[in-house]
Amino acid sequence: MLFRESMEGALARVMQGEMLALHCIDLDQFKGINDVLGHAVGDTLLKEVAGRIRSCVKDTDLVARFGGDEFAVVQVSLHSAKEAASLATRIVRELSRPYDCDGHRSPISASIGVAIAPSDGGDTDTLLRKADIAMYRAKADGRRTFCLFMPEMDAELQARRLLTLDLDQALKRHEFALFYQPMVDVQSGQVTGFEALLRWHHSERGLILPSDFIPLAEESGLIVELGEWILRRACSDAASWPEELSVAINLSPLQLRSRGLVRTVVHALAESGLPVGRLELEITESVLLQEEPESRANLAQLKNLGVAIAMDDFGTGYSSLSSLHRFSFDKIKIDRSFVSDLADGSGALAIVRAVTSLASSLGMVVIAEGVETAEQLTRLRAEGCHEVQGYLFGPPRPAGDVVDALARCRQLIARAA
Repeated sequence: MLFRESMEGALARVMQGEMLALHCIDLDQFKGINDVLGHAVGDTLLKEVAGRIRSCVKDTDLVARFGGDEFAVVQVSLHSAKEAASLATRIVRELSRPYDCDGHRSPISASIGVAIAPSDGGDTDTLLRKADIAMYRAKADGRRTFCLFMPEMDAELQARRLLTLDLDQALKRHEFALFYQPMVDVQSGQVTGFEALLRWHHSERGLILPSDFIPLAEESGLIVELGEWILRRACSDAASWPEELSVAINLSPLQLRSRGLVRTVVHALAESGLPVGRLELEITESVLLQEEPESRANLAQLKNLGVAIAMDDFGTGYSSLSSLHRFSFDKIKIDRSFVSDLADGSGALAIVRAVTSLASSLGMVVIAEGVETAEQLTRLRAEGCHEVQGYLFGPPRPAGDVVDALARCRQLIARAA
């Protein structure tokens, strides 16, 4: 309420020729801090953040907390957009310094969106909406940065909304297809299975990449219905493959929380006739960080059924070792970022070596994704990695090309041996 009252007063002065900037600030990685270290540490961190923001602004500016990890700054008596950019830069820099909360070192950062009055609007709600749009652009640009609102951002948001509406109809129009990428045993050269990867062939826009529509499906909740279709189709496709091949399917956090997940998996297996031992479900460790009872219960039931569970993108989260201790995974996938850096001396090789050794001692299979060169394959084999996946063995292909993919992979492994 105080924020809105102050905004109304500041906007009245804007009508008389002044400028103001509204900064919407969202903390990056804060939820992970709350989940891992607890809400008491999170509260201490928020107080420290508030103090740091106050240290960046003038006495005449207003700092407000909207709730959760969202803050706002009303910067008044502005002379140019450069002043707004300068303040946003100071806040990002200040909030990105390490925190020590009750003995816990907490690395977080901030993403900031900025709207300026009168050029971006003359009322509180319009400025809030545009600053929020700019803030999400800052997050999309990699976080730990700020963005000034630009009119084209609004157009992009409208395009996202239209794409979400199209997404709702895409299943009914049969616009989705599954492509498959092989997973290869580095010692035997045999293909062990295929990962199912979703593609959307839009009737008007052509091919739309998963990175463009999966986040929309998760935001809208459509990922659950879409995930059910993927499970049924992938199991059906895999049932026609040679019996030694498995199929790996990614699960979103929203799917894993769904009460109907286990029932969906059981029905997909029964309808297709695929043996349960040939199904592998991949999750990210963020699912475990959220400590949600539904997710834990679903994982336990799936494991008891005999479904293999893999941790995807291993090494990119907050507490991978803790996650391995709390849940017995069948497989862990080394993130492609480590594979791409194997040859540059960045320490990626040491990380791969450590992960492979740790997983092997726990009886887990290690698969490296994003393998694109014979040199990477040779290094991964030398470090004891069990399986690999990537464009070295060909791009994801339709289900009908599986036989050709099997032959191609055998030839590549034989040449690299």
